[in-house]
Amino acid sequence: MKQYSILSNKLFLYLTEFFAGMSVMAVELGASRLLAPYFSSSQIVWTIIIGTIMIAMALGNIYGGRAADKNPDPKKLYGRILIAAIWIAAIPVVGKYVIIGISALLVFAVNNNFLVIASFVTCMVVFVFPLFLLGTVTPSLAKYTTDSLDDNGKIIGTLGAFNTVGSIIGTFVPTFVTIPAVGTSITFLIFAGILLVLCICFFLSAAGNRKKIIVGGISFILCCVLGHNASFAFWENDLTFEGESVYNYLQVKEAGNSVILSTNVLFGVQSVLVRDDALTGMYYDYAMAAPYMCGVKENEQAGKETDVLILGMGSGTYATQLSKHFDNLNIEGVEIDEKITDLAHKYFELPQEAKVTTYDGRAYLAAVDKKYDVIMVDAYQDITIPFQMSSVEFFTMVKDHLNPGGVMVVNMNMYSDENEETINTYLADTISSVFENVKVAPVAYSTNRELFATDSADFMERLDKNLELEDEEDLKSMMSHVKDVAVSYEGKGHIMTDDKAPVELLGMRQIDSIIKKEVAYYKAIYKEKGLQGLIEAL
Repeated sequence: MKQYSILSNKLFLYLTEFFAGMSVMAVELGASRLLAPYFSSSQIVWTIIIGTIMIAMALGNIYGGRAADKNPDPKKLYGRILIAAIWIAAIPVVGKYVIIGISALLVFAVNNNFLVIASFVTCMVVFVFPLFLLGTVTPSLAKYTTDSLDDNGKIIGTLGAFNTVGSIIGTFVPTFVTIPAVGTSITFLIFAGILLVLCICFFLSAAGNRKKIIVGGISFILCCVLGHNASFAFWENDLTFEGESVYNYLQVKEAGNSVILSTNVLFGVQSVLVRDDALTGMYYDYAMAAPYMCGVKENEQAGKETDVLILGMGSGTYATQLSKHFDNLNIEGVEIDEKITDLAHKYFELPQEAKVTTYDGRAYLAAVDKKYDVIMVDAYQDITIPFQMSSVEFFTMVKDHLNPGGVMVVNMNMYSDENEETINTYLADTISSVFENVKVAPVAYSTNRELFATDSADFMERLDKNLELEDEEDLKSMMSHVKDVAVSYEGKGHIMTDDKAPVELLGMRQIDSIIKKEVAYYKAIYKEKGLQGLIEAL
């Protein structure tokens, strides 16, 4: 190692361990954000990311140790780090297209566990190789830094410490600094650049390595030019806003008279604003039956306010709709993602004076004593259902925060009547074990259901009585429709608790069912008319 002047002391090797550990964790967190818009941010996806990365690191450890024993030349190690840096820099350039390509192939080939298989294959293709190369760092450095057995324990311990500290920094910086500030794509480029600088410093310390520096530098610059665009939805060219927060990928799109918010799922709609005073045509309209069930019009005549709490405020669609149609509501919202609240004020006409607390919904209930007439629970997004907001314990907390005669309303997505073993069956069963009366209303032209839960015995009679006091015909007609389609729910015994709430596995099962139904149509076209027919259908 004497021909490399930069290695005259061990500090540079320790720094290599530090930056390698930091980059591994940064790539892991970046992987979760890159996959979330396509496969969700559920625990299942996280498990696959962690598992594949551990596989890559383990194989890298084995190979790195053997390679260092066979040829103890640090140039080999830094060559591998250089390749890893270029690969990581290329992820923002090609990663999104690889994900779409893999999904398109698998959706026709896989009948079950699509989410698991697609995310696993994506991780293997996109992330395993560069992290395998970074996995060779620790055993190689152990070889290069150990001069004798007298101090090898101290040296290996120091290497481990540098790796751990680097990993800690690589965990916090992407989550709290780079991803919210500049996005996932540039985060990949930042940490690839750090590894590239490390390699350049090494190769400059010895002659004959200029070609590697030039190739690495040019490749990195090309990746920066081509991959700096943070857009996940690369096929969209008319988005009003696209960005990221600590918690979510965020997309705002204007469509005619509406403004739509999507979070983490590119094709989903999490919130919508209808610019005039018309109803949304979505589940928010159905949920407005809850204030009638607890006597909103009677309260209005008595000069009394109706207190509403929204857990999962989002862009404030429900709050905005309630404010448009009722005058005597005191509305509070809880939203864990502060950036969504900012978007709500900017694009969704949520008044600046609207009371929105940036907090977790369940933690908020635990921190306040106030009781409400209506509590809306809307913190569920496809498969990413917080388990702590799906248990008996949580719904008991909600019940304890309702006034006498109060109503909880829950939006349930991905609903299916074909199979009892679905996430919504478990949710409804759990809720019905806590509340005495539960009604479920199917939302027309969607997979949503609105669930109303209360201990009041006369909430439907109160709905009728308050509808008689309503003079807005469109709203009155919608509420009458909700009353007509709502059916009593009888629990089937599937109860979720804080200790056992398999929400992600249940959600994955439901997504598989939905994908199977959607793909069946296109499979039939492909079977009958071939690829050309499929292309024409798409």
